[in-house]
Amino acid sequence: MRPQRFQEFAVETLLKAPDVETAEPWQEGRPYGIHVTFSGGAQLWAAITAAALSDDYDRPEVPVHDVPPAEVPVPDLYEDGKITPARAEQHLAAVLTNSGNAEIKRVYTYTTGDRADAPNNHPGIGLDFHSGSRIFMLFAHTARPGQGQGGKPFELQSSF
Repeated sequence: MRPQRFQEFAVETLLKAPDVETAEPWQEGRPYGIHVTFSGGAQLWAAITAAALSDDYDRPEVPVHDVPPAEVPVPDLYEDGKITPARAEQHLAAVLTNSGNAEIKRVYTYTTGDRADAPNNHPGIGLDFHSGSRIFMLFAHTARPGQGQGGKPFELQSSF
């Protein structure tokens, strides 16, 4: 799956997720990304990049379908009223896994040990597709409502 189509799919899928209030394309300074606002007002911006080992972007995309990943429980997003990047990873990865999309082979998170062969301390979600392509949703930043803080509407947080 190519980044543009993935962005459309992710926005549509995340809008159906528990605790997601809005999901919309985010392209500020990058070709593809997603801006998610959660039910409590916390926000997440994720950049979308791709690796397509055998895809020629000059030609029309040819989706490859196979068995989608098995459904998994969707973990709680909030702990003590806050979201951490790791909780957001796990929650959103489960939602994408459970989408039933037959192009998806595997969904994994970066920081919670789902991909031991390439550990990463930067939060995000990766997807492997049956076509051999890969999508990376790197969390660019997170924020929580920060009203009354010097006129800045949001402040970056390790929990939000």
